Amino acid sequence: MTTKARLLLVVTFMLLGLTAATIINISLNFRDYSINSAIEKSQMAANIVKDGLTAHMVNGIMDKREYFLNKIETSNNVKSLWIARGEGVVKQYGKGLYTENVRDAIDKEVLLSGNSIKKITENADSTILRVTIPYKATAPIGDTNCLTCHNVQKGDTLGIVSMEFDISDMRNSGMMTILKIFGINLLFIVVVLFLINRYVSPYMKLFSNLQDGIKKAYSGDFTHNFETKVGGDAKDVVEQMNSLFSKMQETFGDIKYNLATFIPQGCVSSADPLHEAKTIINELSDIYKFKKTIELDASKDEVYRRIIDILKLKYHVGHFAFYETNNITSERKLIFSTEDKNICFEKTNKDATNCRAYRTNSVTISTEFPNLCQACINENINYVCIPFNINHDISLTVSMTSENIDEVHMMKKNIASIKHYLEAAKPVIESQILMEKLRDTSLRDGMTGLYNRRFLEETIDKIMSQANRNKIGYTIMMIDVDFFKMVNDTYGHDVGDKVIVALSKVLKENIRSADLAIRYGGEEFVVILNNPTDEGAMMVAKKIHSEFAALSFDVGHSEKLKKTMSIGMAKFPTDGDTIWKCIKYADTALYVAKSTGRNKIVEFKAEMFQGEDF
Repeated sequence: MTTKARLLLVVTFMLLGLTAATIINISLNFRDYSINSAIEKSQMAANIVKDGLTAHMVNGIMDKREYFLNKIETSNNVKSLWIARGEGVVKQYGKGLYTENVRDAIDKEVLLSGNSIKKITENADSTILRVTIPYKATAPIGDTNCLTCHNVQKGDTLGIVSMEFDISDMRNSGMMTILKIFGINLLFIVVVLFLINRYVSPYMKLFSNLQDGIKKAYSGDFTHNFETKVGGDAKDVVEQMNSLFSKMQETFGDIKYNLATFIPQGCVSSADPLHEAKTIINELSDIYKFKKTIELDASKDEVYRRIIDILKLKYHVGHFAFYETNNITSERKLIFSTEDKNICFEKTNKDATNCRAYRTNSVTISTEFPNLCQACINENINYVCIPFNINHDISLTVSMTSENIDEVHMMKKNIASIKHYLEAAKPVIESQILMEKLRDTSLRDGMTGLYNRRFLEETIDKIMSQANRNKIGYTIMMIDVDFFKMVNDTYGHDVGDKVIVALSKVLKENIRSADLAIRYGGEEFVVILNNPTDEGAMMVAKKIHSEFAALSFDVGHSEKLKKTMSIGMAKFPTDGDTIWKCIKYADTALYVAKSTGRNKIVEFKAEMFQGEDF
């Protein structure tokens, strides 16, 4: 139903209701007026009858009363009139005329109670008012004294006067009046509806036109042209709306496609382009804040923690794992996991190509095909794995899991948005990787690839803190190639470099990943063994010593060169309470090894150090 039809219907019901209320009120009032008028007439007629009968009695002509009563009955719209004597009068004077008898229960009740009774009888044809009034004995009033003629007490009922009035004419007159009022009101309703229809229709058309324009605007179309034939304020409104929509079309008409430059279409699904634009702008704002935050983070690990917080707090992912993959070696490292156990087989961490998402560089969703990724341990778990390539060296993978299929659908909806955050983090992570490479380069020896003395100076405090916190010990070895200067002087620096590189390789092959090998300077190296036993430390030293001694170097003219080394060893915290002291003590033991014949391993003894403690 249209707004116009609803308006006309409401006005019609309101006017009909007003008409009905008016007619009901008039009907009730007219009925009450008719009845009250008839009652007043009956009262007057009763008084006339009483006064007439009193006069007949005083004048001694009571036998002539019938004529008088008949005259009363034929006047004043009296349908019928009769009188009846009370018991006292009957005893004194007899029953009276044949018409002067008690006719019904009302007469009896009035004679007994002395109270008037009024009764209305209505049917389809007529309305009859019955009134029965008592005639009571009174004290002397002027020349009239009922008690002188009747053997009764004051206030006794001498008789009753009963009358019936036909008030049908009043009712009919009232009905005609009501019909006239109804007709006038009906005509008024028709006129009002006609005027409303005529003068409201243009506004209804304007309203409908506004609705059409707003519906188009809701779907992103601001090209609607508003029209109206109404003048005045309505015309001004139409002109203002046309001007507003024209500006909105220029401003917002292509906003969705312009925003798609930053965030591809499809990441936000909505029938309302303005709502979609708002959502995209909010997304851009959040990503911008995220990017500004991570640009000030000190390391790649801090950036990774930001990404993990986004997954937890923004996307409310309950179960996920976050991996970093080395694209050169295909080794995968777990950065974070909400689970105690891995969702993939252990071999996947050693060879990331077992991961379907990494291998195909495409999002892998378990609901797309049964047992889609063969690297997943649990075939019944639902997962969404998002790979993201940072650069030639590093890739990231986000693996989200859930047993609830609805959560998987929500994960799928968030894939594009999560990628936007990874895309925002990409240049920052690349920069952090580059900085790590630069820093690592500055902390490593270019020729051997081992850490340099600067690295030792920067990390020594960290090593000490870890040792004190975990109550662990270290064995420090100072290693020096015997008569190395002679190699450079005799065979040149190229051969000397070969010796240094070969020694660094021996060191790398004979220590654990938790140990450190450092080129301290020239042909001098420092090895720090993490929490070894005394026997284990000596075994490593001997192996390094023997393997290096077994090497031979081609120096030209079919000549082979073999070299030996001297090693000094000290233990932390047994020999010294700081790492630097132990390095000094190991250097002292090395000096003893060189001064006592070289090509040997010497452990530090307290009596070797004669200098001041530091």
